Amino acid sequence: MIPVTSFAGKTVAVFGLGGSGLASCDALKAGGAEVIAADDNAENVAKAAQAGFITADLRTVSWDSFAALVLAPGVPLTHPVPHWSVLKAREAGVEVIGDIELFCRERRRHAPNAPFVAITGTNGKSTTTALIAHLTKVAGYDTQMGGNIGTAILSLEPPRTGRVHVIEMSSYQIDLTPSLDPSVGILLNVSEDHIDRHGTIEHYAEVKERLVANVQAGGTSIVGVDDGYCRDIADRLDRAGRNVVRISVKNPLASGIHVEHGTIVRTSGGARSEIATLGGIGSLRGLHNAQNAACAAAAALAMGISLDVLQNGLRSFPGLAHRMEQVGRRGNVLFVNDSKGTNADATAHALSSFSEIFWIAGGKPKAGGITSLTGFFPRIRKAYLIGEAAQEFSSTLGSVAHEISQTLDVAVEQAARDAEASGLTDAVVLLSPACASFDQYRNFEIRGTKFRELVQALPGVKPVV
Repeated sequence: MIPVTSFAGKTVAVFGLGGSGLASCDALKAGGAEVIAADDNAENVAKAAQAGFITADLRTVSWDSFAALVLAPGVPLTHPVPHWSVLKAREAGVEVIGDIELFCRERRRHAPNAPFVAITGTNGKSTTTALIAHLTKVAGYDTQMGGNIGTAILSLEPPRTGRVHVIEMSSYQIDLTPSLDPSVGILLNVSEDHIDRHGTIEHYAEVKERLVANVQAGGTSIVGVDDGYCRDIADRLDRAGRNVVRISVKNPLASGIHVEHGTIVRTSGGARSEIATLGGIGSLRGLHNAQNAACAAAAALAMGISLDVLQNGLRSFPGLAHRMEQVGRRGNVLFVNDSKGTNADATAHALSSFSEIFWIAGGKPKAGGITSLTGFFPRIRKAYLIGEAAQEFSSTLGSVAHEISQTLDVAVEQAARDAEASGLTDAVVLLSPACASFDQYRNFEIRGTKFRELVQALPGVKPVV
């Protein structure tokens, strides 16, 4: 835990009592603050009270004594309308911040030079965060990983020399961190997402920009420049005198880091050097993972990690659970768990990575279905459709070979049988549902774990090494 000493002797309201909210309560109390905990969900309030925190209805109490409102990132700050607790705080002149802001203040107070790597982007941020954490561990750092990727930041160990915090940040979290100042900031990409919470894509991009615009003095801003929003952001950072490293997997760069034919290349002032190769690294297959790896490599170089350590770290990266996770092989058939592919855009990355696909898809459908994936249909040998989306996906697939399997266990059995019978040397059974899991599973992790268990129970399946 990271005790929050910056509010010692003061009273702080915490609204939103999920994992990060309760961690904030613990950290504030450990640092000497009095905490008033609240939530719109009565069960969460009861859990906080059971944990020993003072709870209250923030609609009825006086805000005069509150030094801050610590808001959970899932609670609307601006759009579609500010949450009522935000309006109450503004009326009282009380600052509204999040748990990562508390971390930033503690780091500045106690270990301002401790490395802090923050990662954001519409797509790829979890894989990039996990990869950077892996690289820093291989390099010998005491590595603390958390934020949006799972562990609440205040549940990690405190900043200190030799310890690096590798933190994934959503746009919601950035919005609640006004003094965000990582030593290395990474913006992977920007595409339309979370417009309901930011109003416009321009505002969404502006929030993302803050992470790389506010790196501390001497720090490094790493920006993927394969979309227009990020190219403009990189140009603005350049004009502001920031140390910017541009990343591309689509075009060579005169200055920056790009990927050509599976090799990560650094260019500067006309000089060109090869940093690392990605060939044969199954956990980093595909163009999207090439971008993740190039950004992670740039972060490693910014931290002084050697090229040998970088290459070894890339090769030994096991991948992120449920994201292009290789869970087994039987003969020529590879089984890949991409349960985190919960929409068509995410599934496009998976489909683009293989050419002989036995595709398991379906679940709770999202707007647009899989119509955007038609360009990948020639790669699909056969599809196996599950859940609520099965009939809709069947109509979209049209003449593409497919059957409605209904459940995951049936789909795995059918896909494994057909892939093996095909005789193809590069057959892949791919779970990348392009759907939410909520019709049959509580979350994508449970769905992916079930897939892994089903595959590994098949006769003759061996782990991928």
